[in-house]
This record gives sequence, structure tokens and C-alpha cells, in this order.
Amino acid sequence: MRTERDSFATMYEDRLTQLRGVEDRLVFGRIDNDKGEKRYIGRMGLSSENHEPILTDWRAEAARPFYEATPSHHGDIVMRRHLTLNFRKVVGIEDEVLDVNSGQVGVAQQAGTLTGEGALIASLNSKRTGKMTDIVATIQGEQDRIIRAPLDRAIVVQGGPGTGKTAVALHRAAYLLYTHRRRLERSGVLVVGPSSAFLRYINQVLPSLGETGVVSRTIGDLVPGFNAAGTDEPHAAKLKGEARMAHAVANAVAARERVPKHLPTVRVNGMDVRMLKTDVQQAIEDAKRTRSPHNKARETFVRSVLSAMRNRYVNNLDYTPEQSEISDAALQLKMNDEIRKTLNLAWLPMNAAWLIDQMFAKPAQLKRFAPWLSEDDIEALTRPKHSPLTVSDIPLLDEAMELLGPDPKVSAREAAEKAKRAEEEQFAKDTLAQAGIGSGIVTSSMLVDNINGLDAEAVAQRAGSDREWTYGHIVIDEAQELTAMDWRMLMRRCPSRSFTIVGDVAQTSALGGTHRWDRTMNRLFGPDGWDLKELTINYRNPKEVSQLASRFAENEGLYVSTTEGVRTMADSVKRVAVAEGESDSDLMHTIEHETLESVQQFIADDGTGRVAVIAPDALVKPLRSSLYHHLSENVGEKRASTLMGISSDTRQTGNGEYTEDAMSDAPLSVCDTQMIKGLEYDAVILVEPGEITQNAPSRLSGAANLYVALTRPTQRLIIVQTSSDRELLTI
Repeated sequence: MRTERDSFATMYEDRLTQLRGVEDRLVFGRIDNDKGEKRYIGRMGLSSENHEPILTDWRAEAARPFYEATPSHHGDIVMRRHLTLNFRKVVGIEDEVLDVNSGQVGVAQQAGTLTGEGALIASLNSKRTGKMTDIVATIQGEQDRIIRAPLDRAIVVQGGPGTGKTAVALHRAAYLLYTHRRRLERSGVLVVGPSSAFLRYINQVLPSLGETGVVSRTIGDLVPGFNAAGTDEPHAAKLKGEARMAHAVANAVAARERVPKHLPTVRVNGMDVRMLKTDVQQAIEDAKRTRSPHNKARETFVRSVLSAMRNRYVNNLDYTPEQSEISDAALQLKMNDEIRKTLNLAWLPMNAAWLIDQMFAKPAQLKRFAPWLSEDDIEALTRPKHSPLTVSDIPLLDEAMELLGPDPKVSAREAAEKAKRAEEEQFAKDTLAQAGIGSGIVTSSMLVDNINGLDAEAVAQRAGSDREWTYGHIVIDEAQELTAMDWRMLMRRCPSRSFTIVGDVAQTSALGGTHRWDRTMNRLFGPDGWDLKELTINYRNPKEVSQLASRFAENEGLYVSTTEGVRTMADSVKRVAVAEGESDSDLMHTIEHETLESVQQFIADDGTGRVAVIAPDALVKPLRSSLYHHLSENVGEKRASTLMGISSDTRQTGNGEYTEDAMSDAPLSVCDTQMIKGLEYDAVILVEPGEITQNAPSRLSGAANLYVALTRPTQRLIIVQTSSDRELLTI
């Protein structure tokens, strides 16, 4: 029938989309065993017309030796081949012999393909593009073991800069979706990143591995329909992130469940009917016993009060009334304006945004709801009514939504939509049953999605737009920055407690972030509910850069978990001193000179290559403007605009400003330390590092911010300092 045909058509369209997504570099490896059998490894599994395997999916158990076999532990695998493709054209072959007694040694030597870790080094030395690429062809053994860890536990991946934490987390998401398809395809996977720039940076990785439809969000946009446009000072963000702020929100809700001072007496059919204090108290108890959210429980509260008043009317009559009279009296009570106002005063219907706005706009209320706050704390948190929401407000907003339940104005519409979905699924089940295909590859949910024009990506959109959606697995990057309230919000979205948590406690810059994993994880999962895995090899930075950064971090008391880099590069660290007594303009000229040289060396005409100028907050805007004008004079205005991601409209203003979107995609970025979390560049020009640490909210935060900046480059680090800045800090 037509619906069955359309469902299969959708399934095949999804398969075609998947095939197109992995076509570039489809096959990247081969393993040969001691029996002479060869198995090709690729981005997905493929079979011949006779159902003979011709390509093994990298996530399959049969592909594990490609990543984990070593000369000392290779099992029956004698050789590993790395294939480099440009779409369907083979551009490189490298053979790594694992069994030195195998005849493959001579074959590889004769062919000139015998080599070591060439594929990995070539990948590390390639120019950045502004988009993260997958590492499926070069996954290392310690990374592979984390990727294939069980689904039903929380995994914390601790690793310093450049150890591949993010890549491991994304490849783990792809592996879990492949291995636990039935469990995860309907509940989905959520990826939480530190910034929208970071999410754009990684957004091609999962599609290139054959997976689409994963929901990616920042903490600031995790609640649908709300945009965190404001910014909190670090101290205010720390206060909002404390776990006890959940009590403040609960107190704010409870304060709207009370007995009003003045209770009305109304006339019904010529008789006075009073609302008594005991009516309201009993109704509050009845509502709380339902354990429903505030707005839902209000229905019970209202029914209880009106029922008590209706019964009082009936009991005061000297005759037994007809049911019609009782119903009429109940309707009069329900429609009475004075009663309705009193019921609202006693149990106020609210939405979460209004509640949070009120709490921070009224110092007296904030003190009442959060009595542990000092006067200075209250001052730091107080703001005018209708101020923009901040990222730190979003977990509080989510907490309020959990306690309040749906906005009364929209709950009826949502209930109707859910009822419609239930009807559609029942129709789909009946349709499949009549066709004799009630169980199998096409499910009733798939059929409903097809009828409604939904594919896997649309299902992900539905998950992303539903605050109450619960995911089968959550991946969190830069997790060390999350506060206790952030964690509360994430935990309620994954009841199965299946998490991949990646971060580096040496990079914690948030005042309310994590400096020791056990303190945070034991509270969330219990001491036996999580596993710590550590990545120790720095693949990103040259040894000279990683040694400098590690030395600085250790001197500042930060936890450094990585060994030095896997490659050396001459001149990968350059220090430029601006002499004592020189003016600010001399500092600008020095930065302009170094930036122009770096652009010419590391950014190609085809747009590959990335350079970042990382500076103290106060210097970012002036530097953007001066670098734009300097580049315009030397490489032309059009080229300068392309390099810095400046549109023609912005160019006409002459101020060199640009948006975060443009910054994250542009070959040349001028930014502060908060905009570079999780990103990497071919070259980094670090300006006035002493000032960066001095402007941080704490010494540890300043050290962490600078450690992040020092570890962004894959090729070269240039440190530009004035004499006065070197007095603040010498690296």
C-alpha cells in the first residue's frame, strides 16, 4: 500500500544521504592476517550483491585490530595499511608491518610503502580549515578503548590540550549510535559544547561518519524558545551556578502558595457563602499531595476550594436541592471575579521566565528566597526588570520550569498535539497490522514520521524543541566549566545516566567549575557510577609549544595530565619583545607585522589555514580595526575582508567589527580567551599574556585562560609582550 511504499522510500532516501555523507575518503585502511586474508576498513559497512562483506565499518568489532594492534600485541594481524584518498582517488599508501617475521615486510619494502606513523603525522601537519575533521583513519589505541567503552556508565575523559578529547567524544557518539541503534535511534544523542562557534567547528564530524540527526546545543540554548543574550560578571555567574540556588527557585515558587489576608464572602442565589482559611489550607495540602508541578497542581487546589464553598452553600440550605441547582451554584462560584482573584493570590499561575525575572529584579525577594546571600551578593545579582537572560539564568529557568510545569496558556495546545500524535501512532499500528508487517524494519513511529514528512534529522529537531525530551546518551565537551546548576539541568535530560564527559581540569576558568573530577562526579553518579579515562599524548602542539605550556601550568599549580607532543618543529615558539618606553602604537605595529607574516605563511589562497590573535579583552576591538586597515593596505581590501570575515555592509562603516559567526569561520580571528575554547589554529599570536592573567576573576582562572591560549597552535606560537607586561608575567 502507499504508506508502506512511502516508508521504504524514506528509509532508502536516508541511506542515500548517509552514503553521500561518507563518500569522501570512504575507505582508509586494510588489515591483513596470517592466513593471507584482507579486510578493508571504512566509514561504513558495505556488502556485495551476494551479501559478501567488501568494506567493514570502523565501529564494528572486526575493525578493532586496525586501531589497537601493536607489534607486541597483534594477534593474527601481520600488517596494517593506511590509504589516503581524495574522494575516490588513492593519493597515498602506507604499510605498517606488525609481525616482523611475516613475508609482508619484503612485499612492502619492494613496493616502497613500508612506513610508521606517517598518516598520523600528515594529518597533524595539514592546514586547519575552520572545521574539525574526523580522525577515523588515525584513531590511536588509547583513544579507541575509550570510544568503545560501554554505554550504560558515565565516562569521564580527562586530557590536556591536543589529546583528541573532542574527537574521541564525537567518534564515541558515532560508535554508540552504530552499536546500540535500536536503543538510541528514538531517544537520540545530545552533544553539549561550550559555544556556538565550537558547535559550528565540529558540525561536520558526525555526518562524515555516517550519522545525522544528533542534537547539538550550548548550555545557553538548551531550553527551547529562550536566548541567552546577556552576560553575567564572573562572581554573579558563580552565585547563580551554586546548587543551593535550586532551593531559591523552590522558595520563590512556594511563596506563591499561601493563604491571602482577606478572603471573600459572595452571594449565591441570595445566600452569603464565605471562603474560609481552612478551605484554602486544606486545598493547598490537597494540591501538594498530588506531587504535580505548581501549575498542574493548581487545578486540584481550585477544585478543592470551590468544592468546599459549594458544600457550604448546600449545607446552609433548609431543603435538599436539585442537582441542577447545585451545578448552577458551583458555576456561579467558579465565575465570580472576586473568588478568581483570591484564588490567583493564593495559588498564582506562573511561567518560569516571569518568576526568574521577578526574583532578580527585587532585592528583598531575592534575600527572602536565598537567605544565605550577603548584601554584596544581592547587589551583584540584582538587575532591572525585563533584563536579557544570561547563560547562567538558563539552568535556573529550567529549574523553574520543572517546578512550575507548562505555562497554563500553552499547556492545552501541547496536550492536543500529544493526543494527535497518539492517534496517529495507533492508526499506524493498525495499518501495519493489516499489512502483516506489525514488527520489523518499519515501525509505527517511523510510519507516523513519514506521514508527517519527518526524517531522522527532523526527529532530532523535535527533540531539540522539547524541553522535556530525555536522551539515550549525552556528550559534554569542556565539561570542567559546568556549574552545579548546569549539571542539574543535564541530569534530568538523561535518566539512564549514560554520559561521555570530556574536559581538562587545568583549563577550568569558570569560578563555579570543576577542579577535581571526583568531587563533582561522586555527587552526581556515586563513587561507583562513573569511570575516569585519561588521554596523555598531545597530538596538536609541537613539543616546544607543549613543553612551554606545561611548564607554565605546573608553575601555576594546575593539574597537567599530558606528556609532551609527538613531533618537533623548529621555530615553533617565537617571542617578540616591545621595548620599554615604546608607545601603544608601537605595540600595534608589532602585532600588525607579526600577523601579516603569519597570514602569508599559514593561510593559503584556497582558504585553508587558520591564524588567531588572542589578546586581553580591552585590546580585541582596537586590534580588529587596526589589523583590518593594515591588511587592506598590504593585501587589498577584498582580501582583508575575506581573511577577517567582514561583510561589505560592515566594511562600509570602516570599524572592522564582525559577528561571532564570521569570527569562527574566518581564516584570521581576533579574539579573547573565552572565544577559543576547544578550537585550534595553525598559528597563534598571543598578545600581552600578563594582562590576560591580571584581568581574570581569580589567579587560577587567569592561569587556566592563558594555558588554553598557549595550547591552541598546531604549528607556531608567537608571544608579543611589552616590558611592563613581562614584569607581570614571564613565560
